[in-house]
Amino acid sequence: MEKIALVMTLLPGYEAEYKKRHDEIWPELVTCLKSAGVSDYSIFFEKESNKLFAVLKRTSDHKMDQLPLEPIVKKWWAFMADIMETNEDNSPKTNSLDRVFHLE
Repeated sequence: MEKIALVMTLLPGYEAEYKKRHDEIWPELVTCLKSAGVSDYSIFFEKESNKLFAVLKRTSDHKMDQLPLEPIVKKWWAFMADIMETNEDNSPKTNSLDRVFHLE
């Protein structure tokens, strides 16, 4: 398993709505993520900057690069596009983070 982290940006004032939508995440989307090798996925919110910090584990043979082709992922991106910074295809604008420390 590989652990990765990403940063995204929530639009101001949408913390509760973002949490609500994720509390009600679609079962089809969960299935799609797990099928792609994703597990132990958490997202944290930093209030002062509106930054979302996501960390997840993925299998060595993950298929995360195929997720943007999945209709349910595209539907989720469109659903979330009104409350966060996105690219033209509605995918969230993300920045990968490099691990600088790990304690097990």
